[in-house]
Amino acid sequence: MNLRFTLLMLALVMLFAFTPEKKQWVAIGDSITYLNDHPEHAGNRITTGYMTLVTQQRPDLSFVNQGHNGWTACQIAEKIASLGIVKADIYTIFLGTNDWWHGKPIGTIEDFDNNTGYNTFYGSFRIILDYLKALNPEAQIILITPMQRVDFVYFGNFKNNAYGSYKAKNGQMLEQFAEALKVISRKEKYQILDLYHDKKLSHKKLVHFKRVKDFQTGEYKDYPYPAFTDIPFSSEQDQNPYPVEAMAMTYDGLHPSDEGYRLIAKKLLKILR
Repeated sequence: MNLRFTLLMLALVMLFAFTPEKKQWVAIGDSITYLNDHPEHAGNRITTGYMTLVTQQRPDLSFVNQGHNGWTACQIAEKIASLGIVKADIYTIFLGTNDWWHGKPIGTIEDFDNNTGYNTFYGSFRIILDYLKALNPEAQIILITPMQRVDFVYFGNFKNNAYGSYKAKNGQMLEQFAEALKVISRKEKYQILDLYHDKKLSHKKLVHFKRVKDFQTGEYKDYPYPAFTDIPFSSEQDQNPYPVEAMAMTYDGLHPSDEGYRLIAKKLLKILR
């Protein structure tokens, strides 16, 4: 009996001794990242975010969700020292869509080179990347560009709405923010996941339709992209323009659906070492 117990304990010791520790991944982002752990904030229209999907395929990874709902890269840079970001083996940074919508200036690569501060998108990424490199100079860092977006309407408050990236905001196109990340990735030799230019995430793939009133008849009609971009939406009078059957790669014109998250996870898995 004692021999059996001893052999069992020895086997357990050997098992734990040769079980590698999980690599830690910190995912920094906005609501698209935040929703991974908060599907109720999506009206439970999603079930599994991109980080969970990745770690289901890569059980050697564990993730920390550093998604901040509605935040810009400028806000992340300004407050990065107080966010509790831990030392990790992998960092992904998925930001930019809120910088575009809130009219934050992109700046230039000189703002990145000269570390001019968090008032520009380029300057903010210098702060963020320097902070992560100080935590772990050997960490794998992956930049993720913002996705294209069409007209967004928050299901919980229709007054929270925004037009899509098919036109400029504050004189800037969302694509310019994606291009800025590509410039930084080339300069610093970081890997990049370019979602903005993925054809499966193009404007016309994001929703099947937007349900708004025909301005001539007053009747609701399902308009595909780009027809709906010219149809006004009333946050006071209209119903939710994105019923469940409108969902495609997003559930609301901006945030990924389960299908969208699966695509992001699949592409990210190819980059993660």
